[in-house]
Amino acid sequence: MQVYYSASIRSFLLFLLLGIVGMAGHAQQVVRPQPKWWFGFSGAANFNFYRGTTQMLDKDFSVPTAFHKGHGVRPYGSLLTEYRPNKVWGGMLNVAYDGRGGKFNGVTAPCNCAASLSTNISYIAVEPSLRLAPFSSAFYIFIGPTVSFNLAKSYHYTQQKQPDTKGTWSDIHGVVLSGQAGAGIDIPISAKTKPNQATLSPFASFQTDIGHDPRSEGGWSFYTIRAGIALKFGTTGKASPAKAVQEPVAAPPVAVVADKDVDFTVRAPKAIPGSRRVKETFALRNSVFFNMGSTEIPNRYVMLSPAVAATFKERQLQDAQPNDLSSGRSGRQMAVYHNILNILGDRMRSNPSSTIVLTGASDKNPVEGRVLAENVKAYLVSVYGIEPARITTVGRDKPVIPSEQPGVVRDLALLREGDRRVDIASNSPGMLMQVGGAGQGMLRPVEISAIQEDPMDSKVLFNVGGASKALQSWSVEVTDDKGHMQHYGPYTGDQAAISGKTILDGRSEGNYKIVMTGLTSSGHSIRKESSVSLVKREDPLQTGLRYSILFDFDRSKTIDAYEKFLTEVVTPLIPDNGTVIIHGHTDIIGEDAYNMSLSRDRANGAQRIIERALARSGKKGVSFQTYGFGEDAATAPFENGLPEERFYNRTVIIDIIAAK
Repeated sequence: MQVYYSASIRSFLLFLLLGIVGMAGHAQQVVRPQPKWWFGFSGAANFNFYRGTTQMLDKDFSVPTAFHKGHGVRPYGSLLTEYRPNKVWGGMLNVAYDGRGGKFNGVTAPCNCAASLSTNISYIAVEPSLRLAPFSSAFYIFIGPTVSFNLAKSYHYTQQKQPDTKGTWSDIHGVVLSGQAGAGIDIPISAKTKPNQATLSPFASFQTDIGHDPRSEGGWSFYTIRAGIALKFGTTGKASPAKAVQEPVAAPPVAVVADKDVDFTVRAPKAIPGSRRVKETFALRNSVFFNMGSTEIPNRYVMLSPAVAATFKERQLQDAQPNDLSSGRSGRQMAVYHNILNILGDRMRSNPSSTIVLTGASDKNPVEGRVLAENVKAYLVSVYGIEPARITTVGRDKPVIPSEQPGVVRDLALLREGDRRVDIASNSPGMLMQVGGAGQGMLRPVEISAIQEDPMDSKVLFNVGGASKALQSWSVEVTDDKGHMQHYGPYTGDQAAISGKTILDGRSEGNYKIVMTGLTSSGHSIRKESSVSLVKREDPLQTGLRYSILFDFDRSKTIDAYEKFLTEVVTPLIPDNGTVIIHGHTDIIGEDAYNMSLSRDRANGAQRIIERALARSGKKGVSFQTYGFGEDAATAPFENGLPEERFYNRTVIIDIIAAK
């Protein structure tokens, strides 16, 4: 999912443009002493913007409704040093008090009570930067890392009908590494003939949220737009002549934009596996999605008559659906999910003491959201005979964890479609797989088994690093040792995946020359070559295990519940010398490049958790094959036409293969 920043970014870019225009006024400069070393201080306002998911505030207190967006203005002040050996480049160092406090956007608690959350979080920041004055003028830009040491970490939570809560955030990172970039203009305020010089320097900068997750708990991150002014002092020890001299203004050079190069690599399996029997623990999404403009349960969900429901058992789904567990679009898993109402009814019938809460959400209409929940309840009561008292219904305008966030404008219709749903929650063990703490259990998964005809580890990956920015499109020609050529493409992303069995085309092995040809943004052709050898493995049918974890919208970090699940459920099933294949995916919402990075972050995060658990367990010889496929339609687990398909595509899938 592409992250869209607020209009403050546009203000920051406007500052840069005005700086470039403003430097024209400094193009005619007097000969003035140019100190190499400058010292001073600065003051600024931090315009902080929050995003992510925040619900557990400390070890003993979690709020009933998650907070996602927020903002605030806090002070910034620094002691600074600059080194300028010449007019173009130099270095800067700020040691600063960095206020990052603010207030989250208000939410509505389940009691229909308004709730708010504010925070007073601040740091001592060390900010070394590269300083560049590209036109040898008063205008300069800077960029560099930021090392932040936490100073304050308090919060204040208010909710109608209950006392205010003040406390200290738990799981705060003591040290955070991120980055910043900005621009400024040096305005001299001392006489041009004096050896001691002083300048006032208005500046603006952007502090990225990349790397700046203040806590190890939740998904809270923040970025900052900073605007302020610095006072700097320097000395050369000698005065300049009193007469001002106008420096000649050189004609600007003609800029020639060169085509960017790309890296081309091919990643192929050592041996292409045949079919594989897979026992999958299929994660059951705990939501029923409704069509826009309708309160009726969509007919894509399987709805039975009371007579048929009387004999329905969840285990029937293991064998009754299409036998397709390929890595591409899977009709079988979606057929299982669309039985969610019957699975729910069967589980409640089998666990007479279980209870559930149905929370319906309809945009800006909690009353209609309650109607959605009541319609699901009516089916369970009338068809499965569930006692109405065991089912609680709630109406909201947005789900507890919504996809639509303030300020997001891209793919808004798809986001709102995903937020029109009924979420199912329960504290009954028969309904949930409790892999985390309270409230973190997903609906207990369904176990299914089938034949996987084209396993993920049979794919040949063509990687063209930087293609999405440098190339209009690219294609691949694959030529075997007999001169037979296959053509794949065109592609516009950085990666493409082709089945090894497709390339072999019935052969048991082959050596192939790979030629990538691309068209650059300026219309030139670029060519890269590689080679690969493929061998088809004719082993008896193997059996593998498959697990999947689902992510909320635009989330890359594995939530605590899944860390426990990966550590305590998945890792013990990995044998010595086994292979773990991890592949991450996203839905189609957002930019291709961002989604590719997001899927890799998801897959790599899962691998790190499993690796740590393997190290603690003492298992040896386990190898990993980890991929990120973004929103690639050829490898996506599901289509993207329905909201539930898009939700299921926000996933990491883990295949466990025993050593032969």
